[in-house]
Amino acid sequence: MNFIFDLDQTLLDFHATEYKALGIVLKSNGLSFSDEIYQAFKTYNKSLWQELEKGTITRTELFTKRFQYVLDLCDGDASSLNPLTINDDFIKTMSVNGILMEGADDFIKKLKENIPDSRIFIASNGATINAMGRIASTGLDKYIDEVFISEDLGVAKPDPAFFDICIERIGEPRELCIMIGDSLTSDMLGAQNASMDSVWFMPSGNIEEAVTRYDINYCASSFDELYDVLEKWAKKITGAYE
Repeated sequence: MNFIFDLDQTLLDFHATEYKALGIVLKSNGLSFSDEIYQAFKTYNKSLWQELEKGTITRTELFTKRFQYVLDLCDGDASSLNPLTINDDFIKTMSVNGILMEGADDFIKKLKENIPDSRIFIASNGATINAMGRIASTGLDKYIDEVFISEDLGVAKPDPAFFDICIERIGEPRELCIMIGDSLTSDMLGAQNASMDSVWFMPSGNIEEAVTRYDINYCASSFDELYDVLEKWAKKITGAYE
């Protein structure tokens, strides 16, 4: 069984790490930091990642724009600061400050130990140094068979080409793979585009409409519920291939 997990807000608490790293980087450069600055950065950053998913901006444009924006919000002299340099510092700081979602470690360990022939994969649109560093800093890497990151693959979720590369490297039929993630536009749309089974983790909003629109197979609101869903899926798939 091949379980393909999104990383941020699925296994790692991206926002907790992001908040900590942004504060460290801004303060170390003599700039102000507050909850309001973080929330503004978070909102704008999310909109930029959505643009990247649509293919309307590049990664370099995303990294530049988000820190041009946040530097203008801060008190202090930012005139000599390069947004891309600040972005690099931010990513490096995040990479050594990984924070697991509560219960994620026990969940992955249980999945690996209790479901026969289970393999754990990560599929992320994040920066490589950021993703790999945070995975290692939490100890999550000891459970993971392989990590697929858009920066390395040259294509991002929800593009079906991203999933084609993942499945080729996994080396098993896509029917034996399932995508688990929190994002409708990245993870669920990606699974739909790639004709893969999917689990929407921590669903919110109009769940029924989203399930229909993105052809989502399962939903789970906690790690306990997610384990039950994946265990049932594995038994169903195993039976189909016996």
